[in-house]
Amino acid sequence: MNELLIRIESDNPVEFYGINDRHLYLIKKHFPKLKIVARGDTLKVLGEQEELDLFEKRIQALQHYFATNGRLSEDVIEEIMNGNGEKLTANSPDQKDVIVFGNNGIVVKARTANQRKMVESAKTNDVVFAIGPAGTGKTYTAVAMAVRALKNKEVKKIVLCRPAVEAGESLGFLPGDLKEKLDPYLQPLYDALYDMIPPEKMVSFIENRIVEIAPLAFMRGRTLDHAYVILDEAQNATEGQLKMFLTRMGASAKFIITGDITQIDLPRNHPSGLPNAEYILKNIKGIDFIHLDGSDVVRHRLVRNVIEAYAIHTENTK
Repeated sequence: MNELLIRIESDNPVEFYGINDRHLYLIKKHFPKLKIVARGDTLKVLGEQEELDLFEKRIQALQHYFATNGRLSEDVIEEIMNGNGEKLTANSPDQKDVIVFGNNGIVVKARTANQRKMVESAKTNDVVFAIGPAGTGKTYTAVAMAVRALKNKEVKKIVLCRPAVEAGESLGFLPGDLKEKLDPYLQPLYDALYDMIPPEKMVSFIENRIVEIAPLAFMRGRTLDHAYVILDEAQNATEGQLKMFLTRMGASAKFIITGDITQIDLPRNHPSGLPNAEYILKNIKGIDFIHLDGSDVVRHRLVRNVIEAYAIHTENTK
C-alpha cells in the first residue's frame, strides 16, 4: 500500500472541505478503495498507486477550480470527480478583473476603469499613488492587491499605515493603551482585511507580524523589504512625512499610496505633502500616479452626487 500527501492550497481549508466535511465526504465517495484522512491543510491518502495517481489528478483539478472561482459546490465536485474538470474550467466566467477571493464567497474585483488602472500599474511600477475622492475604492483595491501578493508568496508581509492626525494632542485623553487609542483610525484597514482573510488566519498573521497595521509615525527608522506597503489617507501626511515613508522602501517592496486631496485634516501651518507629490516625483521611472474621480464611486449613488456638489461649491467660491 502506497501513501500520498496533498497540501490544500487555501488560507482556510474548511472552505475546501465544506461544512461538517461535506465536500470531503463526496470526494471520498468517488474513491472507496482509498483511505483518505484530512489533517489540517494536508490530505493523507493510502492505497494502490494507480488509484492514487487518479485521485491526485482529480484533486489538482478541484483545487484549480477552487482557486479560480473561490468556492465549491456539490455539483462541481461531482463533475470534477467524474473527470469533467476541463469542461468546467472552459465554461467558468471571465475572471480577468478578479483581484482576490475573500471570505464567505466574496469576490473582490477591479470594478471601475481607474481601479483596473491601479491593478495594472502595480504590475510594472513599485510605487503607485492612487488619488481620488471618498468612495472610489482606493483603499479596498490596494488592500486586495496586497492580500493577493501575500497569498501568491510574492511578498512575506503586508504593512498598512495611516497618519493618525485626528488624534493630535487629544490622543492621551482617549481610554485604553496605545493600540486601543489608535485602532479607531486604522479600522477601515481592518475591515478590508477581514473581508479577505479568514479571522483565525488574520489573528495568526497579526501575532506573527505577517500583517502589520500601524500609524505613519511608527515607520520612521525602518527599512521595509519583501513587503506590500500601503499608506492610506496620505493627504494627512506632511511633505516631510511622505518623504520619510517613501524612503523606507527596501529592494523587494511594493508601495501603494492612497489619498483624497479634497479632505485634508492637517492644521493650516502643516501643509499636506500629497498635492505636490506628482510634481516632485512625476519623472521618476517606477513611480506612477492614478487619478480616480466621481465615475469610480462604488458606494451609494448619493456619494457621487455629494462629491459633485462640493466640487461645484468649491469652484464657485474660489
